[in-house]
Amino acid sequence: MPADSDFFRRLRATFAIEAEEHLAAMVTGLFDLEKSGSVSERGETLERIYREAHSLKGAARAVELHEVAGLCHALESVFSAWKNGRVTTTPGLFELLQGALGTLAGMLAGDASSGTESTDLLLRLEAASQGETPAPAASATIERGSPLPMVAAPSSSTVPTIRVDVKKLDAAMRQAEELLLPGQTAGWCASELAGIAARLSDLKRRRVRLQPALRKLTRERGEGEFSELLEFLNAEIRHLQDCEERLDSLQKAAEQHHRALTGMTSELLERVKHMHLQPASALLDGLPRMIRDLAREHGKQAELTVHGTDIEMDRRIIEQLRDPLNHLLRNSIDHGIEEPARRQRLGKPACGSVTVSVAQQDSNTIEIVIEDDGGGIDIEKLAEAANRQGASIAPDAPELAILQMAFLSGVSTRPTVSELSGRGLGLAIVQEKVDRLAGSLSVETKKNRGVRFRLVLPLTLATFRGVRVSAGGACFIIPASCVRRAIRIPSSQIRRQDGRETIEFEGRTLVLARLGTLLGLAPEPPAEPRVLLVLSLGMSTMAFAVGAVIDEQEVLVKGLGPQLARVRYFSGACVLGSGDIVPVLNAHDLMAAAVRDDRPVPETGEERRRGAILVAEDSMTSRALLKGILESAGYDVTTAVDGAEAFELLGAGPTFDLVVSDVEMPRLDGFGLTERIRADAALSDLPVVLVTALASDRDRERGVDAGANAYIVKSSFDQSDLLAIIKRLI
Repeated sequence: MPADSDFFRRLRATFAIEAEEHLAAMVTGLFDLEKSGSVSERGETLERIYREAHSLKGAARAVELHEVAGLCHALESVFSAWKNGRVTTTPGLFELLQGALGTLAGMLAGDASSGTESTDLLLRLEAASQGETPAPAASATIERGSPLPMVAAPSSSTVPTIRVDVKKLDAAMRQAEELLLPGQTAGWCASELAGIAARLSDLKRRRVRLQPALRKLTRERGEGEFSELLEFLNAEIRHLQDCEERLDSLQKAAEQHHRALTGMTSELLERVKHMHLQPASALLDGLPRMIRDLAREHGKQAELTVHGTDIEMDRRIIEQLRDPLNHLLRNSIDHGIEEPARRQRLGKPACGSVTVSVAQQDSNTIEIVIEDDGGGIDIEKLAEAANRQGASIAPDAPELAILQMAFLSGVSTRPTVSELSGRGLGLAIVQEKVDRLAGSLSVETKKNRGVRFRLVLPLTLATFRGVRVSAGGACFIIPASCVRRAIRIPSSQIRRQDGRETIEFEGRTLVLARLGTLLGLAPEPPAEPRVLLVLSLGMSTMAFAVGAVIDEQEVLVKGLGPQLARVRYFSGACVLGSGDIVPVLNAHDLMAAAVRDDRPVPETGEERRRGAILVAEDSMTSRALLKGILESAGYDVTTAVDGAEAFELLGAGPTFDLVVSDVEMPRLDGFGLTERIRADAALSDLPVVLVTALASDRDRERGVDAGANAYIVKSSFDQSDLLAIIKRLI
């Protein structure tokens, strides 16, 4: 979703107009169904209101009204089953659907009570779509004159609580974090005062050493200029003594204030951190149903089991983990869990098992494990995919090294792109998110036994410890959680293997990269011994040559802003107590670049050129959303209301570099548009991305057969995925 609030407000306004039209059409259609006696008329009406529910669902998802989208999906299921004869027409069915449309109208009008009624309504609609006869909804009434229900008075032992706006908590956390800098500055000032005091003391000692020589000269040559010089020196020594005493007193006061400020800041931060903690259930609730639905959509069976829902985590970490966790769970369903028939042939239960476990490792870190009992990762296919991306995996490479390739962008074992897989982005995005949280990610797999992902993350997101290093004449911070050891070795212990520098470390051969060279900075002058930093991330361990390791300290990392959010090698910046701004390096980017032996290459004008994209979408809201996303990314966008208009524009208008199309559209749908593009000699190589609500395997296969290069389901739509796919295809 674009971050521009003005754009989002305009999108919501567009949605309100479209939603009113869809809802009115469904209400009218349901009324017509009650009065209709003709089977053919009823079929046409059902098809019409089914499409209205489908369109409203897609538009609601585009503006992140997920409860509205969920209710529309349930209505769509009932209308679909009704069309196919699986639902019997009864008065109870009409009563249920009318109530659902009333609830939907309340949701669209912003009635909060409508949202609370939706859970039971969704269950009744789901039952109706399975052919069960709807029962009249029970209603609670209070007769006039009857006593009102009594509300129990709170127990005196109950801890008093208040509700606080999350924004206020975030503001308190930011202000508490900002106090770290004055504390660090106070520490730096105390250190500087200590340095000045040491220099002053040294100066006093030198002058004291001059006194005997001056006295001797005075005795030998008599009173005179040497006598005056001696008196001046004695006065200066007394003055230096006074300055030294005052400076010592000032230094002690500065150190005392630094300790007091650091202690108060630490206590305040701890208290505010605990205010931000939420149980892991906020992240895990709802996932079991999502897994069941996702498996059902793909013709599979799967159950999700969760452990550790009571473990408390930073609310901001929970928010950042939603996408990575969803990526891993979708991977389990699409890549891991087999179809029931295949599982039974392998001696497994027809229903697959997926488990998410949360546990606290120590006072500062938590561990999240996601595992399934599916087919595991195909190591051979992964190696082939990595080689296609230029990774140069040797035939005898160890399994751990090959598994690490799964986290590189663009590496996928699927030949085509769907909403779940084939983009080569899922695990790369997970790794990027985990890196931003200063965590680590590792994977284990066994053929036909399943796969196990392990995430280790900080308990809170306030500050982190960083190792300050110099390289290429500049200073950088590397997350201490990634630093395994700092070592010094002579140049004679550096070897060359397969064109790369390597070292021996704890019985292993590690690739050695020069940090300054990797960042495009001036090479470090040769020095003995060499200073190396050994970094470990997930299953990978590498060594980086640096100019010097300066220190390790707690730092407050600031983001680089939306304009620099995806700058390679950098994850943020921090301000030191001295006032210097130091970039924070992204360890994953460094290690991935070192594996590929990348070098910074300036972009040419041609590389910076953005393409022209044609968007075919019948929903006004979805069309506006896609247009806004693509234009924000710098693309030239032309829109069409259906496939027929899109094909006309392709034949008569300017040259397009890519087509993004919905599937279900009037006149010509997305499948038909793709087939026509592939059949046209002038357009046959044009990339096509289908963005649709149709999620079944049959629909995906039809999209692939038609010639689509990518297939994205709106229920799992992520704009970063779409933009990455487009960048890959153009």
